[in-house]
Amino acid sequence: MLIAVDAMGGEYAPREVVKGAVEAVKEFPIDIALVGNKAVLEMLLRRSKRRSNISVVQASQVVMEGEEPIQAVRNKPDSSVVVGANLVRDGIANGFVSAGSTGAVVVASFLSLGIVKGIERVALCGVIEPTQPNPTLLIDVGVNPNCRPIFLVQFAQLANILAEQVFGINSPRVGLLNNGAEEIKGNTLAKETHQLLKKTNLNFIGNVEAFDVMKGKADIIVMDGFTGNVLAKTIEGYSEIIQSLLELQEASELDRQLSGAALAQYVQMVSAIKKLDYKEVGGACLLGVNGNVVITHGRSRAKTIKNAIRLAYLAARQGVIEAIKNGQYATEQQPS
Repeated sequence: MLIAVDAMGGEYAPREVVKGAVEAVKEFPIDIALVGNKAVLEMLLRRSKRRSNISVVQASQVVMEGEEPIQAVRNKPDSSVVVGANLVRDGIANGFVSAGSTGAVVVASFLSLGIVKGIERVALCGVIEPTQPNPTLLIDVGVNPNCRPIFLVQFAQLANILAEQVFGINSPRVGLLNNGAEEIKGNTLAKETHQLLKKTNLNFIGNVEAFDVMKGKADIIVMDGFTGNVLAKTIEGYSEIIQSLLELQEASELDRQLSGAALAQYVQMVSAIKKLDYKEVGGACLLGVNGNVVITHGRSRAKTIKNAIRLAYLAARQGVIEAIKNGQYATEQQPS
């Protein structure tokens, strides 16, 4: 199995991307194709004690953060995001991972891979791991700021496949993010989406409020991309603040100050906060395109890159794209 990795995307590329790739091939049974400036990548690989299952694919251009995605992808056909997506399109790679511009990766993937028949819009599915046995999937976390109800229903159906195939969750509980638990609550989008979700064969449990997100009330939480992006960044910011506060205390001090139940609670809290850290999960799956694409944080370092590669590997191994292609999706005329 070959996973293509955008070696030029992200604030710490290419050095940290190369480090993450080297770690990934040590842990997972995969080959990796690093996409980017061949001379630079070859040099970094030599310094990292390059392994035989890492290759380099030349890409002479880079899409920078701040560039308008559609224009950048069209004007830079030899950019690392376009070349990486093309490797999946051509059947050379089983998946593509990038920490570059989210908009550019989405556009490149859409133009190169196309969209699965029956799907109205692609969506980003993020993963968080609250203190529950199963992770929680959030969809959409950034692609579609303006949605119609049918989009959200299909997002739930896509995330349902990911939850079952990759995370082994049987009959995932689907919740609709809303400002109240009652069916009559919410704006027009929420109310109409609620009625459509009730007509599907999903395990729809109703509305979920923001304070329930971290409690594991639902395995999948559906929302529009604007709300999802705000929620995801709020969780990320909360995690970073708590981790910073914890780092102010030396472990030796805590050992002296805490004991017994208090120490156990502290250890549990640290474990829970780590599960919210984007570095632990790796990235978000771009669902709905005809290929396995994982988009990770622009500030990703080696650990995050490694975990994003792992997510792409698991999605490819478990046949997520094949399952999505074989799926039946709700339509505005006739909800399934």
